[in-house]
Amino acid sequence: MKIALVTDSTSYLTKKEIEDNQIVVIPLPVFIDNKEYLENETITADELFEMQRQGASYPKTSQPSIGQLVELYQRLHDEGFEAIISIHLASTISGTVQTLETIKETHPELNLYPYDSRITIRLMGNLVLAAAKMIKNEFTPDQIIERLDQIRDTTDELFALDDLKNLVRGGRLSNASAFVGTMLKIKPLLTFDDETYKIVSFDKVRSTKKAVKQIFNLMNEKLESLSYPVKIMVYHSSNQKLAETLFADVKEQYPNASVEICEFGPIIGAHLGDKTIALTWMVDIDRISLVDGEKPLY
Repeated sequence: MKIALVTDSTSYLTKKEIEDNQIVVIPLPVFIDNKEYLENETITADELFEMQRQGASYPKTSQPSIGQLVELYQRLHDEGFEAIISIHLASTISGTVQTLETIKETHPELNLYPYDSRITIRLMGNLVLAAAKMIKNEFTPDQIIERLDQIRDTTDELFALDDLKNLVRGGRLSNASAFVGTMLKIKPLLTFDDETYKIVSFDKVRSTKKAVKQIFNLMNEKLESLSYPVKIMVYHSSNQKLAETLFADVKEQYPNASVEICEFGPIIGAHLGDKTIALTWMVDIDRISLVDGEKPLY
């Protein structure tokens, strides 16, 4: 079966990964002072934060239009793709997946498989790469979705924000009311809730140093119980020096794990704000079985 693979720009895949796996990436728009920019095409995260420092309006993000999506999927269908797997950022922070479900119902001829990553960034990007590998190994769409569910269950993340201003303005923080009164005086710690998949703030500390130490210790506690190999990603927003220090600590603690430094793009950066630091991890898709559809993943 000829299967197309689609995702959005918050998967932060490299140009080589996109080309090597024939992945279609939909750039998401961000609006600043009523002007539209496309993530990593007409604006970078550094440019967005510099515009903020210069007094630009609060950035607003949006999902692709339903017309744009239908046009894309119809083109893929016309090119001979018998099924389309479309993997996107969490439905708790974007309406994209819900829009795809509508398209699936109204255009059954497309054989569309919308997939809610329940996350974003390279955690989602690795889900996309896993799907690409399974497509190459001739898995059926149902087999791919089943395995993606298993991989998705291994994703975890801890964010240390400089402040909550952007998240509160954007309405992406589910328990914002508990923190708004002191949001300018604390370093909030966030994660995606395991049951609701919404962004929640679970603690607050008084300095960046303490925040980084706490998320590092929390990650260590979580990783102790895991029996599979993990890929760890140190994320940051315009905070390269701190990210490099944290990367060194993680690499020393987990010398056998795959560890990399990544930077939040404009869409996610617009909501988390400048100077965010994060630790994210998931099963290492390069060290598990994605060839045999019957063999356990890990």
